[in-house]
Amino acid sequence: MTKHLPALAVRAAVVTTTAAIASVVAVLPAAAEPAPVAPAVAPVAVSAPAAAAPTAAAARSTALQHAMSKIGAPYRYGATGPNAFDCSGLVSWAFKKAGKSLPRTSRAMSQVGTPVSRSELQPGDLVFFYKPVSHVGIYIGDGKIVHASTRKSPVKISDMGRMKFNSARRV
Repeated sequence: MTKHLPALAVRAAVVTTTAAIASVVAVLPAAAEPAPVAPAVAPVAVSAPAAAAPTAAAARSTALQHAMSKIGAPYRYGATGPNAFDCSGLVSWAFKKAGKSLPRTSRAMSQVGTPVSRSELQPGDLVFFYKPVSHVGIYIGDGKIVHASTRKSPVKISDMGRMKFNSARRV
């Protein structure tokens, strides 16, 4: 039983941290989305699609929650989940679960969406490291990201300052 105690303590800490982050993300204001423009003519009745696409802010929040749910999952180069991940595999899996398709590699991901300065990062933004780009994580706030780092370490939360920041994008 004592052999499993540290694993249970780690799991409890992960669940508590995930719940705390989810509650913070839930009260954050949505990213500035363009306000709807009133039509110049009377609208025509059109049937709505079966499932509306999530807003960009909602997709980022949902993707962040999915990535956080995988803390502790093993790292494996080239893995795209749901049981093991590499860095871009975790990000693409989380966003796909949130209804948003992203390119497979960190370098390709660094070209989509809108550039964001480091000082304007919001939870759910993609953060890229090294030159050329070779690593990606999802910003969770307070200078931290969730990411799959190396084969020696599972999916985890890390301080961004421990890696060479390259750029960030909002998708």
